[in-house]
Amino acid sequence: MTTMKDRLRIVPEFRPDEYDRYRELVFGNLDRRLKRWEPEQVDLELSVNERDTNSQRTVLACRISGLPKIVGTSTHADLERAVVEVRNDVRRQINRWVTRKEAERRQ
Repeated sequence: MTTMKDRLRIVPEFRPDEYDRYRELVFGNLDRRLKRWEPEQVDLELSVNERDTNSQRTVLACRISGLPKIVGTSTHADLERAVVEVRNDVRRQINRWVTRKEAERRQ
């Protein structure tokens, strides 16, 4: 059975010994929000561009069936903090979408 954590792809800019740590950070508070969908409906990708440079950019892309693509980005130099920022950004965007859809249903 597929779990939500299985739906996260971590790109090669991260070292394999970092995967578990960053996977835990991504799902810190995002896991609860994603539970409204089946794992097969969700695809996540965590990447970092130009790692360890002044132009480092961390990205969490989230594709959920029936929703537009959601992307969180951070330029924070500390990678752990950047991952938390992108996770929180994606969660906020999902929350906005859910709130809007619930309001539409009530009308």
